[in-house]
Amino acid sequence: MLDTIALLLTGAVAAYLLWRFWGRYSKEKALYDVYYLMGFAVLLVSGLLLIFLGLGILKSPYVLTIATLIPLGISMGLTEEYFPKWKTYFKWFAAIGFVAIAVTSIAGLDTLKKIAVPLFHGVAGLVIFLGPFFAPKAPKGFWWVGVGGVLIGLGGIALAFLSAGSQLLFFSADFVMLILTPLMLLMTLAFTFGFVKDIKK
Repeated sequence: MLDTIALLLTGAVAAYLLWRFWGRYSKEKALYDVYYLMGFAVLLVSGLLLIFLGLGILKSPYVLTIATLIPLGISMGLTEEYFPKWKTYFKWFAAIGFVAIAVTSIAGLDTLKKIAVPLFHGVAGLVIFLGPFFAPKAPKGFWWVGVGGVLIGLGGIALAFLSAGSQLLFFSADFVMLILTPLMLLMTLAFTFGFVKDIKK
């Protein structure tokens, strides 16, 4: 029951953020809002799937692959908006990462997946974490996005190790399942606090 409540709240917050991004995109037509919309749309759908199908779907290689679009989408949005000199390179990095995670997950190449997922999830998480602190002319309070980056990075990498049958530090299967839904809610709230500042600037 608590998991369902947390997921419903996560979905509601994600839907609100999608509405805010769409409002800005409809006026400015900025590409970075498309990336943000992609990331949070996948987050919303993922939460709904967890509600209706249960946490067991996290073991699916297809779910792991699609969920990768959450950190990749948000990190591409940040580079597009605040670090335009690096955006082309990062888009290639994200595209290669998505393909690598998809192939290694769906084909069952566990050894390579243990490299690909932490690498690309980790780098995307670092961009989301550090980007707001170094972003030129970022609004006050935008650092909340960095907090969300820490949470999404830890959760994503831990889930990736579990899906490969391994454990990351103290992130056992039971522990990850215990904290997953509250972590998703806290992550989404942190992103919302930060991105609303960005939308209002």
